[in-house]
Amino acid sequence: MSQSSPAPVQQGAGQSGLAMKKRNPLGAWLGLPIITLGIYGLVWYFKINKEMKKFDNRREVSPGVALLAITFGSFILVPPFVSYYKTGKRIAETQRAAGLQPTCSPIVGLLLMLVFGFGVYYMQAELNKVVATYGEAAPGTPIALRG
Repeated sequence: MSQSSPAPVQQGAGQSGLAMKKRNPLGAWLGLPIITLGIYGLVWYFKINKEMKKFDNRREVSPGVALLAITFGSFILVPPFVSYYKTGKRIAETQRAAGLQPTCSPIVGLLLMLVFGFGVYYMQAELNKVVATYGEAAPGTPIALRG
């Protein structure tokens, strides 16, 4: 059984994507990771990258590779830093696609990840700005991109 992937959105055509989920930044950063002994942090990272891919499929995003980079890639030391930086860039691009002025800084996100993982709070707060621009759109519902 083969899964069909959504057709790529053409530049200039009515670009659309799927709405993302609003998450509590404090819960994503501290609450749920403590309760799940850190597992939620990995789940969160995979989910936000997957949601950004579905939000704007014009961009190449591999949530699995992003997750592997911060887990097994940590043995090489460099991949987690690259992955966190690229995720920060994706968030800024997602903000732009939502018609917002990008406020997410990949460097700030990366540096905050080094300070008690505070980058999770920062990145989720930046993603919530995108969610807020679409009001009450339920996660996964089709929305029109604005940028």
